[in-house]
Amino acid sequence: MKNVSYIIGNENIVNAPMKVYSDEALSFANDLSQAILKTPGIRQFPDAVAFAFWCRRGNIEKLKESFGDVSKRLGRGLVFHVSPGNIPVNFSFTYMFGVLAGCANIVRLPSRSFPQTDLILDVIRAVLEKHPEIEKRTAFIRYSADDEITSEYSKLADARMIWGGDRTVENIKKLGTKPRCVDITFADRYSICMIDAEAVLKADETVIKKLAEDFYNDTYLMDQNACSSPQMIFWVNDNAEARERFWNAVCDLAKDRYYLQDAVAVDKYTNLCQEAIENKEIIAGYKNKDNLLYRIEIKNTKEDITELRGKSGYFHEMAINDISDINDIITEKYQTLIYFGLDAEELRQNVIDNNLRGIDRIVPVGKSLDIGVIWDGYDLVRSLSRIVSLS
Repeated sequence: MKNVSYIIGNENIVNAPMKVYSDEALSFANDLSQAILKTPGIRQFPDAVAFAFWCRRGNIEKLKESFGDVSKRLGRGLVFHVSPGNIPVNFSFTYMFGVLAGCANIVRLPSRSFPQTDLILDVIRAVLEKHPEIEKRTAFIRYSADDEITSEYSKLADARMIWGGDRTVENIKKLGTKPRCVDITFADRYSICMIDAEAVLKADETVIKKLAEDFYNDTYLMDQNACSSPQMIFWVNDNAEARERFWNAVCDLAKDRYYLQDAVAVDKYTNLCQEAIENKEIIAGYKNKDNLLYRIEIKNTKEDITELRGKSGYFHEMAINDISDINDIITEKYQTLIYFGLDAEELRQNVIDNNLRGIDRIVPVGKSLDIGVIWDGYDLVRSLSRIVSLS
């Protein structure tokens, strides 16, 4: 197709379904995992390492076992994936969901190039040579934003995985598809963190350092661009000493690991000024530590706090008396609840018992970026496969 670069594969992709969690798919995933982990310099890219560990045979076999009977399912056919431009390794996860579901896959890569993206693509290209059945069902492409090109690929698809902002999703959904094409969309979401201050006070230094590192990985690692990175921190059993202990540990880690560009520092201050003007009725104050960490204190929640967002170490925080205090603000926009020092099952029951429209994931601090086959409330492998029934 004109103006399309095939990074891997070509236009002659084979659209023939394979079995769900096939032996070939499991072998491919494990080979991919091993090859990535053996790549020189890979340890400087924690997100690529995380993807490699996710692909290891033991993990995929657990996913297959938890899926149940796979003998009656086949892939839907051809999946057209539109990956987001700000998450370097998302393209590899969405591709693997299609592979495990038994589908052929055309993956549109972000126009922006990341070193870990190129690294993983090189490994996929090499590993595919040992897996011809998957290779002939695989294409990775790049092209500049073009509705006409996207429309042509959409017409070929039996399913589309659309990652991006609300506008991206809306625009692509307008494009024509086959009557039975299934769209799985991942639009703008908002994530929050809930920390028990008493647990922070009781923790020893080893636990606090681990908590700070996990929180750093959830946030600074992706500049808070991931939809699952927390924007608002709610403090249960609030305590000023606990807050300072936590944030000091986070900032100390950021000093060692995070490179703050001058332009980003200016953007953070500009964002603060804008928020102070637009949301003065809910902002109680702020604290700035070495420009690496902005803490915006919220004194009350308004109807929609999903407008309160930050990047590169810019967080909002608020004290609450009980986990249920957030229930009135939860909408379908809310994706992940990250927690520390609280009971996960109690948090889940709060969502279920109160019929909350949002919060699809509840994970401990450090796990917000751990993407899986259950994402945004979708069971992705089931959604990308079909049942061959008997009656």
